Amino acid sequence: MGAFVSIETIVAYAVALLLMYALGWLLFVPLKYLWKLILNGILGGLLLVAINLIGGLFGVTLAINPITALISGFLGIPGVALLFLLQVIL
Repeated sequence: MGAFVSIETIVAYAVALLLMYALGWLLFVPLKYLWKLILNGILGGLLLVAINLIGGLFGVTLAINPITALISGFLGIPGVALLFLLQVIL
């Protein structure tokens, strides 16, 4: 009696591996974007606070409200730079 594996079993394992790969990919890709958003939010918030602390010495501050928090959260450092430039221009 040999170890015989039917073709149906091999196909079932192949399909299961492909489904596991697809599911892992679908779960991993959004996590990558979520981590990037979290990192941008932390960096943007820290930079907002730093600009308010240092800019207070020079008379330039940025208001921390929901709009500036969202802009700095989504865009990170470039968002804070944009807010700073808008504050200086306007």
